[in-house]
Amino acid sequence: MTTPKQLLVLAAARNNAEWCTAMSRTHGSTGEFGAHAWAAPSRTPLYYPDAVTLEPGADPAALVSRIDTVAPGASVKDSFADLDLTEAGFEVLFEAQWIHRPAGAPAPAPDLSWDVAGDPDALRAWVLAWDDGDGDADLFRPELLDDPATFVLAGRSADGRVVAGAVASRSDRVVGISNVFALDGGPDTAWPVVLDAVNKLFPTLPVVGYEQGEDLAAAIRHGFEPVGPLRVWLHGR
Repeated sequence: MTTPKQLLVLAAARNNAEWCTAMSRTHGSTGEFGAHAWAAPSRTPLYYPDAVTLEPGADPAALVSRIDTVAPGASVKDSFADLDLTEAGFEVLFEAQWIHRPAGAPAPAPDLSWDVAGDPDALRAWVLAWDDGDGDADLFRPELLDDPATFVLAGRSADGRVVAGAVASRSDRVVGISNVFALDGGPDTAWPVVLDAVNKLFPTLPVVGYEQGEDLAAAIRHGFEPVGPLRVWLHGR
């Protein structure tokens, strides 16, 4: 019997794989959905996995055979934390928790206004704020704006600057949130504006994502509950 939390994890994993597909497509990499996992045969963008398991009990050898482990940096999102990829040359990069917030759950009024980045200039302003000088500003490309399921949420200060935000990825049953940031105050500043946007844009969809450490604690403070563990494995570390 599948529990409600297990159903949420299944939906979150699928949503995350769809988001990885959208990001990979903008970098010229195409992944394929199989019965147990999504996988890309060529290297995906920085910070994005080469495979995401979609159901528990995926076969490790079959999964690894679908990705490139020759080029450096191959990674696997083990959505159910039930794989052992050590024999294939992987090590655990980090562990996290899938999180869930019910559709339309009340959220505190945000201190920031928000909009959805709708053109390359707006996306670039969001990217520069998200990156904050770390050198990864070319990760998000203008082609992302063509994806109808992707919404780049920009929280703006009174003078119109992007100072917080996230990416919302809509799928059939949930909306996934990733890349949550705020230039000041961290996720406790970002979540109110992100949740206000999500409640208005997707009032009938549960909200999912994954976090770890202090970011997980902040998500819990804003009404999320952990629903299951995940691991990310990195090859040849």
